[in-house]
Amino acid sequence: MTIRSLLAAGRPDSPALVYSEGALTYRELGDQVDQLGEQLTRMGLGRGDRIGMALPNGLEVVSSFIAACEIGTAAPLNPAYTREEFKFYLEDTNARVLIAPPNAGEARAAAAETNVAVIDCEIDDRGRVHFGDTELSGGKVTGESTGLNDIALILHTSGTTSRPKRVPLSHKNLLTSARNVANTYQLTAADVSLCVMPLFHVHGLVASTLATFATGGTVVVPGKFNPLSFWPTVREHHATWYSAVPTIHQVLISRARGTRPSGAEQLRFIRSCSASLAPELMAEMEATFGAPVLEAYGMTEAAHQMASNPLPPLARRPGSVGHGTAVEMAILDEAGNELPAGATGEVSIKGANVFGGYEGNPEANAESFTNGWFRTGDQGMLDPEGYLRLVGRIKELINRGGEKISPREIDETLLRHPAVAEACCFGIPDRVYGEGVAAAVVLKEAATEKDLIAHCHESLSDFKCPTTIYIMDTIPRTATGKIQRRNVAKTVGSK
Repeated sequence: MTIRSLLAAGRPDSPALVYSEGALTYRELGDQVDQLGEQLTRMGLGRGDRIGMALPNGLEVVSSFIAACEIGTAAPLNPAYTREEFKFYLEDTNARVLIAPPNAGEARAAAAETNVAVIDCEIDDRGRVHFGDTELSGGKVTGESTGLNDIALILHTSGTTSRPKRVPLSHKNLLTSARNVANTYQLTAADVSLCVMPLFHVHGLVASTLATFATGGTVVVPGKFNPLSFWPTVREHHATWYSAVPTIHQVLISRARGTRPSGAEQLRFIRSCSASLAPELMAEMEATFGAPVLEAYGMTEAAHQMASNPLPPLARRPGSVGHGTAVEMAILDEAGNELPAGATGEVSIKGANVFGGYEGNPEANAESFTNGWFRTGDQGMLDPEGYLRLVGRIKELINRGGEKISPREIDETLLRHPAVAEACCFGIPDRVYGEGVAAAVVLKEAATEKDLIAHCHESLSDFKCPTTIYIMDTIPRTATGKIQRRNVAKTVGSK
């Protein structure tokens, strides 16, 4: 069983994928995937070959991804990378080919410089994806078919604190995670997922797309997120849910101005993942959009989802990422001992969705696995009812004279100020305490640094309060909407 088997879940004539230029049924998408797979095989690609992709969201990346998984291993890349970034990832994944559209200048130039063959990818007038003919040198196809335990997808960690690590995910990992997502939200063939997350990352691939295919539903994939066309798209295609990072939710709330947008009444729920969701934003979304907002917890190494708040009538708890979703979860101390409910330690997981280890990085594997538990690097606690609350990344904790401070706690305090739209706390060098506390904020109305520091002192101990707050137009984020605190610190430090 492989990713391709998910396309058997939908009725042949039911809509599987809606994209900017048209739509495909499950039969049509399956036929297209099979045709592309046959082309890749004829070119000499096979089991274990790394197939890079630099494709925009849409039909091209969905069909190419499933075909690449079926024939070899898909390695999707952010099409907005620079030439140097493309060179690094093509070399690091040992890509044999790169699938790219004709206008992908930086990606194609990087491929030429790294001796990676390029496969042209275009859509014809009938809405069918075609690969150009590419001759590959070396390596013969063995004829071996892809299996459940073969690597379907290779991705990289974000590299917040070190060189990006390669994360190999098997068909079993991805299928398990997709079904976990589908079960968590009780997805059916009647559901329509609006995919606004990039499809070079597990959030968009697994949660929005594969989980929907697993239940025979419809995936709507705009070319990119556009706040102007978001609600008309929801309305036109009868979307029943969407999943996004808090940045996107914040943009939609800002534009709504307290009025429920037309189309929001169709939503069964809204999912938030890949970055922490402020309880205030969650409450504002529910009040404005009229749908339950469910915060989830995922990471690449778990093929995305690990925990989620449940659908009503079960309780969804602001500030919590919910229960483990078909994943064993424990809080471990530094020695690897399991801690009781209410104790703070490292969030650790086991499950069929969890990868087997970083590729070519025994040091990282030794640090990341203890007695079969994968240590996520996140600090958190489980309450007596099994709801998980995250404190922050262990490597991002601020050590002020021996006092460990969670940046997330300060973020949430700043976000409670009516003038603050976004906040990011981080450590800065301090001659006396080793590290001090600083923050960057984006404002939605006028406020001064002095106002914001005074606000923090109202609810935080003095040692936790920022001594410096930078007021910025934007806070730097990754392509998937995550804040990397070290990058924010570098950005403000260069000013």
